[in-house]
This record gives sequence, structure tokens and C-alpha cells, in this order.
Amino acid sequence: MTTPQPSPQEFGGAPGFGAPGGAPLPGPPPQMPGGYQAPNAGGYQAPGPYGAPQAPYGAPPQAPYGYPGAGMPPPVPPKSNAGKVWAIIGAVAGVVVLGGIAAAVAFSGGGGGGGASGPKYRVTVPQTLADGSYTLAKDISAQASSSIPHDGANEHGISSVGGQYTSGTKSLVMVGMYGTIDDPGTTVEHAIRGMKSDSRTQVAVTEREFTPSGGGAPLTCGVDVREEMGQKVTLGFCVWADASTSGNVAQTDASDLAKDPQSVDLQAFADTVGKIRNEVRKPLG
Repeated sequence: MTTPQPSPQEFGGAPGFGAPGGAPLPGPPPQMPGGYQAPNAGGYQAPGPYGAPQAPYGAPPQAPYGYPGAGMPPPVPPKSNAGKVWAIIGAVAGVVVLGGIAAAVAFSGGGGGGGASGPKYRVTVPQTLADGSYTLAKDISAQASSSIPHDGANEHGISSVGGQYTSGTKSLVMVGMYGTIDDPGTTVEHAIRGMKSDSRTQVAVTEREFTPSGGGAPLTCGVDVREEMGQKVTLGFCVWADASTSGNVAQTDASDLAKDPQSVDLQAFADTVGKIRNEVRKPLG
């Protein structure tokens, strides 16, 4: 039996990572095995309508995307199970990752001189990640740039980029920023705090450091569980920061949305994110 194709409105139908003003996105998403629909290849959907993270330490004057005051409308319920699954995936991955990175700067306050050495690397959005295992579905750099403050007490001259990637039933979101970072540890701490700063997200596996098997500096990885539209979603994540870049990568899997958080192989995910970090970080100039 053929699964009905959900319309663009079934994937959220609200402003944000989709078309401006919530306009229908061109074309239906491709068909996936088992009747699932791939995450909207025509446009990443807005995490905002599905419950934005709250900033207990105060959002910046121009509230970044995902903070109170961003003006996001209520959600449009999806009309089919397939639409519901992919709407949940996009909402969860986007709101957690983008909200966390925005909070990394917002929590640190305003103003500051920055490090004397200046930035050395930038973060890019390649067409594929992890040796071609993930394919870019949507570049969300414009949304990241408008949502994440450009300056804080710990971060200065920040540029932000991001992308949504897919691999089979897996949906991965990478959001990075680059500029000058005074204390990378503070950036990681604030990013993780931002990811779990609202009542819908619970820490399932406390974050800790993992060293990728392929080498490189340790990554801070953990597992959160977020509830969206009555569905619990298990979300593995890894965060890194250095003197000039920071990245936040999170992944969900439509084949087992509410999988046991303890079963997530964080070392394997850290190995993957270690490859991703090497691929997205490029020398400035």
C-alpha cells in the first residue's frame, strides 16, 4: 500500500528554516524505505513552533531564534504519521542545536576585548560529512547567523553557519561558529546548558569527554531526551570549542525515535563527529 505524500504544510508550515513566511516548499520530499519521508530536502523546518528553549539567564536584546519574543506562531499539526515523524525530527534537532549555540554566546553576556591572537579557522558547510556518509539536505547558515549573537563576553566577531544532513533514516544537524573565543571550556559549558534549558528536554546520559579514535582534541558528548507532540525523541550530541571555532552536532533516527538512551554508542558518535570537525574546520585565508 502506498503511503500518502504529506504536503509541505504537514512538515510545520511555519516561518523559520523553511520558505519565508511559511510559504509551501517546492516539491514533495523523496520516498524512503519503510514508508518514511526524508527530512524536507526543499527546506529545513522551523524548530521554533515546537517549543523553543527558554533562556533563564536572559536572552540578548534582539532575541535569537528559539528565544521568547522571536514571534513564532503556534504549530500546525501534521496530518499523517509520516509527516509527524519528520516534523518531530526536524524540530528536535534544530531547536536543540541552534538554541544551544545561541545560548553559548547569550549566556556569556555582552562586550569584551577578545583574544590577541584572533581567529585561525572558520567553519564551513560541505555537501557531505563523515567521509560521504551524510548528505546535505539544507544549508541553514542564514538562520544561524540571524539567531546567534555576534559578540559576547567570551566570544567576539562571531560568524555562524549550519546545515541539516541525512543518512538513511538518520537526521543530523551541525551548527558552528567562528571568530575569537577566549575560553573554549566556557563556550562548551554554555552550549550544553542551552540545549537543556527548557522543560521539554531532559538529560538522559550526562555529557563527558570522548577522544575520537581518529585523533584530535576531546569532544564533549551526551544524550538528551526531548518530548515533541507527545513523542519522546532520543538525541545524541557532541560539542567542541577551541580558540577560534565551536561546533554542535546532534543526531536523531526515525527508525527508533525513542531508543534507549543508554544504548547510544557515544564513542562511535564521537568518532563520527571527530571526522566532521576535521571536514568543516578550514584555515582562514
